[in-house]
Amino acid sequence: MPQADRYGAVGLERGPVRTELERRVREGLIAPDPIQQQLADKLDRLARDLRDRALSSKKSALGWLFGARKRAEPVKGLYIYGDVGRGKSMMMDMFFDLSPVTARKRMHFLVFMADIHDRIKAHRLAVKEGRAKGDDPIPPIADALSEQVQLLCFDEFTVTDIADAMILSRLFSALFERGLVLVATSNVAPENLYRDGLNRALFLPFIDILKAHAEIYWLDAPLDYRLGKLGSDDVFITPLGPAADQRIDAVWKKLLKDSVEHPTAISVTGRTVSVPRYGNRSARFTFQDLLSRPLGPRDYLEMAARFDTLIVENVPRLTLAERNEAKRFIILVDAFYDAGKQLVLSAEVPAHSLYQGNRGTEAFEFDRTVSRLTEMRSDAYRIRSKAA
Repeated sequence: MPQADRYGAVGLERGPVRTELERRVREGLIAPDPIQQQLADKLDRLARDLRDRALSSKKSALGWLFGARKRAEPVKGLYIYGDVGRGKSMMMDMFFDLSPVTARKRMHFLVFMADIHDRIKAHRLAVKEGRAKGDDPIPPIADALSEQVQLLCFDEFTVTDIADAMILSRLFSALFERGLVLVATSNVAPENLYRDGLNRALFLPFIDILKAHAEIYWLDAPLDYRLGKLGSDDVFITPLGPAADQRIDAVWKKLLKDSVEHPTAISVTGRTVSVPRYGNRSARFTFQDLLSRPLGPRDYLEMAARFDTLIVENVPRLTLAERNEAKRFIILVDAFYDAGKQLVLSAEVPAHSLYQGNRGTEAFEFDRTVSRLTEMRSDAYRIRSKAA
């Protein structure tokens, strides 16, 4: 049956997302949760709205026969927030996989923003060389994106970079005007995005724009479904000391198999990032080498693309004074988790005690990092990692 047909009857009691959720409950894959059921119904209703808009658009294409073309009603997206491990990503992935929209993308927010900055740079170069006109790159970028994407899904939406914060209001105003529909998950309510960020007042209009174009839904599920999935202790080793060093060496030897380690490097947007120890698609860094250097999201995303396993040794307890290192650590974990790759860490303290800062966005986001590190120790995650 075509995907669009699954949303055919307005009065359907069960849409595809709700049906898939209930299948997983019946098979014992997840626990029943009424809050997730409510969210499934909202996602199914959004899918029907998108289908209806597409049908309306097709009919309006014949408007020249009958008069002026009627513009389709705008569709509000969905911003889903809640604590870590509540099933936000699972629910959005089900919606994305079952969506009737063909022009759709599910992207890591950092990848999306890196692409936007590349487009801005390319437009400014084209203007300088006389190949394009207009000092404002946002309208042509929005035009190009809206031709490619009608439904955009972000998992773990977060804003920590001032360069991103400064353009989000104008960019998404333009995208929403062109009919783009956003579905996003986040750990925080919209009001807490870019909390304590530099020049946050310039970011605040984006929150109003987001609320105007997406329904805000708090996924207040009763428990963190990841916490029962603890697996091997060899991927998070604590405390530091000779015993931890020996265990890391044993893991490294196993990863190398018959390969011989050697230094290498990766190229990221014209820069070279050195990798001190590499072999058999695995890399090994100290915390100082990897996270005290001025590396950014693109560097960690490239590492997640290149390496199946990354070892980071001697991760210290981080305080507010190491806020930049904490931010890089959050991005690193997100990059490897999203790619389904494996991290092996030796740390001074357990994951829940790694970051002691109590201010700024890092304090909110480190809860997600702890939950993801927990899941990355599980048998289920290692199976996913092998399949990635």
